[in-house]
Amino acid sequence: MKGVIDNLLDLLFPPKCVFCGKLLDLQEEGLCAACRRDLPWLEGAAAEQVLGGGFLCVSPLRYRGSVRDSLRRYKFQGCRGYHRAYGPLLAHCIQVHLEGQYDLITWAPLSARRKRERGYDQAYLLASAAAGVLGTKAVPLLRKVKHTAAQSGLEEDAQRRSNVQGVYAAFNPAAAAGKRILLVDDIVTTGSTLVSCAKVLQEAGAVGVACAALARAR
Repeated sequence: MKGVIDNLLDLLFPPKCVFCGKLLDLQEEGLCAACRRDLPWLEGAAAEQVLGGGFLCVSPLRYRGSVRDSLRRYKFQGCRGYHRAYGPLLAHCIQVHLEGQYDLITWAPLSARRKRERGYDQAYLLASAAAGVLGTKAVPLLRKVKHTAAQSGLEEDAQRRSNVQGVYAAFNPAAAAGKRILLVDDIVTTGSTLVSCAKVLQEAGAVGVACAALARAR
């Protein structure tokens, strides 16, 4: 029955590339062949960066052009289904760069207020989609205990760092203790959010934290 429903939905709402909006061919999933070839991919050592505190972060894409436009639609225009296309891209990057280096996958969460306003937590959806491809599940280990201004609205690095200080707390310290954790977010700019979350996980007893974001802005 599910296959029949999916086919009917495809007829009524033909699947489009999440990046350029082109109608997808039957053999294409999530993104078209042209975008798969031409997006600003980060490969090899270029896909890795070391954030403050020495945390490694990997990303498959640069945050520019159609990648930036796509992620803005995902976060701010209700295109929550994009996570199904993003997940395999992030999962492949994780497999290449972080295989065997983590025990649990978690994400940098939204505040309760922001989640209500948006209707979903985009980092959770992304982490869950990537985890599914990797044969596991995303585990809630953090909560945002203070609502803050969106990082995307802050231009100065110092503002971004200050904006996330003391706003995250461990949700389940016992689950983090003694584990190597992979922390997922959608975009990394200065890394302030990921570093803040990673430090909380360390304080909860994690023996290592690595990070992954779909796109890197710098």
